Amino acid sequence: MKDFEGLAHLFVVAFLFHFSSFMVLPSITDVTMDAVCPGRDECSVAIYLSGFQNAITGLGALVVTPIVGNLSDKYGRKALMTLPVTVAILPLFILACNRSEMYFYVYYVAKIVAGIFCEGSMHCLSLAYVADRVGTRRRAAAFGLLSGVSAAGFLSGTVTARFLPTSSTFQVAAAVAAAGAIYLRAFVPDSGAAVSFDDEACDPLLQDSSCSSATSSSTSSDGELSPRLPPYKGVLPSPSDMVALLTSSLSLSAAAMITFFYSLGEHGLQTALLYYLKAQFGYSKDEFANLLLIAGAAGMLSQLTVMPILAPIVGEEMLLIIGLLGGCTHVFLYGIAWSSWVPYFAAAFIILSAFVHPSIRTNVSKSVGPHEQGIAQGCISGISSFASILAPLIFTPLTAWFLSETKPFEFEGFSIMVAGFCTLIAFVISTRMRGERCGAGEKASIV
Repeated sequence: MKDFEGLAHLFVVAFLFHFSSFMVLPSITDVTMDAVCPGRDECSVAIYLSGFQNAITGLGALVVTPIVGNLSDKYGRKALMTLPVTVAILPLFILACNRSEMYFYVYYVAKIVAGIFCEGSMHCLSLAYVADRVGTRRRAAAFGLLSGVSAAGFLSGTVTARFLPTSSTFQVAAAVAAAGAIYLRAFVPDSGAAVSFDDEACDPLLQDSSCSSATSSSTSSDGELSPRLPPYKGVLPSPSDMVALLTSSLSLSAAAMITFFYSLGEHGLQTALLYYLKAQFGYSKDEFANLLLIAGAAGMLSQLTVMPILAPIVGEEMLLIIGLLGGCTHVFLYGIAWSSWVPYFAAAFIILSAFVHPSIRTNVSKSVGPHEQGIAQGCISGISSFASILAPLIFTPLTAWFLSETKPFEFEGFSIMVAGFCTLIAFVISTRMRGERCGAGEKASIV
């Protein structure tokens, strides 16, 4: 942990941001149902509202996130990070005031606007900040720690929500979100292309690293070469810029495809799961909180302890394959759940699926130079956002159909199984890419 002390203030902000964001998650389904369909356990309108919100948020994030990432390469991470942490306060404040039908719809609009700026931007900027300050050999562990801190915020928020009434939940969440924004401005040092360590400087977090100033190529502080792409001179990256970036190497192309299919399955699961569990097993706020508690604990344990240990041993590619396999198992178990305890068991597999996103982001970070970290991470976040647009369009009507009285056959978890097949496609792509690289390596050794 000594190697990452310079990231402590960023970790605090990430913790507070995710604490406030996820603290309200166990309550929001009941709040939505009470506002839209009071007294009912099944409501297609609530499902469609949630799906529409996710689709519009994803569409906006698809456009905004690469722009924010590119701007952060020019003007610094801290300045751009202020936007999502500040905007996130507004929807929480609205429901902290009142949860009547009128306030809910005001919250609904504010949440869509906030989600456009928060959905991928905060994660993208945090990853780019870490990449600015940590060399490539330690980057997988650093990304895992960042994800682990975020999971700790998720877990702590869920635990807190478990013991608070709904009225207090939104008030506390709004206060914590405001505290995170203030902490960011007061304590987090800036980082970005203009201030990150350059080709001749040592990584300030790796004091034992050797540096060489006599190299003409871009070299990270721990001695590994970082490929350089032509710098983007425009403020707004064009689609051709982003396509050129993502097709510039096999690693980036694979990361883009895996991100799309895994995110499609992940967002599909998120679209369907809570309404499916409420209809199938009668889950309410407390059961949702227990489920999220297990998921958060598994993710935090995985990313704070397991991943930093395994990453230097097996490498990011193998971690990615293990994580995708765990992700497939995790989703399929939800889909075939035959009893109310099965979702809790399925949530435990997050200890493996938590490897996926940090592994993808590490491969992306290693495939570009220090001045492309923001736009590269922004492009991957944009792909995830594009998947989040498609997911509600596919899974919202599918979930509503199979939870209705007119379902074609008796399989309430069918939409979740479809999400599982999306994650399975990502797993197949990952294993094939690894097989091709191993085959290419064997041919090169023979030659």
